[in-house]
Amino acid sequence: MVEFSLAGYRELIAAILARGYETKNFAEAEAGRPHLILRHDIDMSIDAALTIAEIEADLEIGASYFVLLRSEMYNSWSGQARDNLRRILDLGHEIGLHFDCSLYSSNLDDAAAEECRALEAVIGAPVETVSFHRPAKMLLGRAEDIAGRRHTYQPRYFSDMGYCSDSRGAWRHGHPLDHAALSEGRALQLLTHPIWWNRSEPLDPVQALDRLRTERDGVLAASLSVNCIPYREARGETPGYLKRDES
Repeated sequence: MVEFSLAGYRELIAAILARGYETKNFAEAEAGRPHLILRHDIDMSIDAALTIAEIEADLEIGASYFVLLRSEMYNSWSGQARDNLRRILDLGHEIGLHFDCSLYSSNLDDAAAEECRALEAVIGAPVETVSFHRPAKMLLGRAEDIAGRRHTYQPRYFSDMGYCSDSRGAWRHGHPLDHAALSEGRALQLLTHPIWWNRSEPLDPVQALDRLRTERDGVLAASLSVNCIPYREARGETPGYLKRDES
């Protein structure tokens, strides 16, 4: 069985391609053909997403990455995050909006449109597809576009073709290689979350998230050292560069 690791991800995709499947984006995929939509919801880490994007580029395939703008996990506007997102685009992948509807009480189309414009400013490219973050049941199978854009739970992607997800770091509805769509030669939308795969050794979901916390703490500590003289002096650290205006 394929494990959740970088090598495991490469093995999984190679196994699907070996069955005669061809990767397609949401605009191109046809439900009745052996098409594979690779969808990545970036819930936790843009760094992890870039690592997966590089593997796919090495395999000469494309995928769709969805960015969560209103998140406490990462800041899409930071210099490193913006560079990484644009690198994902340069590798030939699509970037779309990961939209958290629960943050809005009404006017979802207007809210999604506003977030799409903000994301377009970050990546310097159009946003043409939306995926819902932890969608309510009423959004599953919604036929209408949102903000004038397609979304990943429309029937042609969610029910007309196969759908499989690694939510919570496990195949809770069956392994993708066992999915009926593959045995029938129909299209499959495969949703993965890069955080579960971005490791060289097997880790359970909680271990993976604890490692992310440690990594993010290191980033915060480095930023504090660069931008705050008392913190830097207390830690006895010498940053590689200094901001012009320090606290």
